[in-house]
Amino acid sequence: MKNPVRNRVLMLVENNPFPQDVRVYMEAHSLASRGHQVLVICPARYGQPWREKIDGIYVFRYASPPTGNTFFKYFWEYGYSWMAMFFISLFVCFKPGFDIIHAANPPDTMVFIAAFYKLFGKLFIFDHHDLAPELYHVRFGNKNNKLIYRILLWLEKISCRYADHVIVTNQSYKEMDLRRNRVSKERITIVRNGPNDFLPQIAPKAEPRHHEKTIILYAGTIGFQDGVEYLIRAVEFLVHSLDRNDLFCILIGDGVALSAQKILAKQLNLSDFMSFRGQIDHKKVLKYLRSADICVAPEPSNPYNDRSTMIKIMEYMAAGKPTVCFDLPENRFTARDAALYACPNDDKDLARKIEVLMNNAEKRKNTGEIGRLRIEKELAWFHQEKQLLEAYIKVRGVP
Repeated sequence: MKNPVRNRVLMLVENNPFPQDVRVYMEAHSLASRGHQVLVICPARYGQPWREKIDGIYVFRYASPPTGNTFFKYFWEYGYSWMAMFFISLFVCFKPGFDIIHAANPPDTMVFIAAFYKLFGKLFIFDHHDLAPELYHVRFGNKNNKLIYRILLWLEKISCRYADHVIVTNQSYKEMDLRRNRVSKERITIVRNGPNDFLPQIAPKAEPRHHEKTIILYAGTIGFQDGVEYLIRAVEFLVHSLDRNDLFCILIGDGVALSAQKILAKQLNLSDFMSFRGQIDHKKVLKYLRSADICVAPEPSNPYNDRSTMIKIMEYMAAGKPTVCFDLPENRFTARDAALYACPNDDKDLARKIEVLMNNAEKRKNTGEIGRLRIEKELAWFHQEKQLLEAYIKVRGVP
């Protein structure tokens, strides 16, 4: 699909560097490869230059602020990032310039940058990645401050209201924005997180196996909403209650809950059966995927996860690996017959579903192949980018 209008797009992303944010990279690359000018403002990972050109995309970075898991640390992180993004946007506004602001949340405060530029005729696309109010509620639980929750609802609402178009990641988010934020159907487009390069035929050689043990893999962020503790307790049940000593669990990723999960694994005497590898290079993740027998997405049921699409599940599927996860609505839509579903928030049932696949190599193979075909035929990024390009056509009013 070719767009006759050459857009100049400024993409804002706060919670990940570029090009490490896979969704933002794929969106930016799809636009740039169609001849649009794309600028990205984002935090810098250690060692990254403040200004760079990657695959035709102009990247401007600011020093990353310290992160934390308290309200005041979040307030400082987001406030600092907002100021940094705003001043860099002033710098690039004149040269090379932009016509459209494409802001990905969280946080939802970037609407104020977009609102400023709308005064000068710029257009605003709100890329709704996360339900910030639900995420806050899940993260802080009983400590939930109702005032902060209402502020987050208000920020989400005005982000949708000021947006010329809203992009969401799945049907659940679309229904939420239609109902809660009063977005008209004409102003909203679903662009799913389709995997692009998690393909067995291009992946490097697999990591060395741990003898003949079944390799269980988790690859993703280790935050408090990601449910890694359910996987750890499932492994503990397998090892100490079901006497399954023929497994080894590898966890890849970093996050604010990593230290707590390491402590839990040590308390449960799992040092011989579990290894935390931390944040590793994207290409090396492919090696681990190739060596894995079973992949797990242990996100528990809650108001946030029930509506969210887990990117890791699609990456597992694209690599042809069977998945075990909790029976959540969006998990079901994504994986269908490519996963075994445990009763939500039941770590023992999660363990039993893992054991089913441990005992049946043929089922592992067939389940993985089903997932691989679903990615190729429906969910891969080249299917999703059509929706992205159509959204841009709608924004510019091109028939």
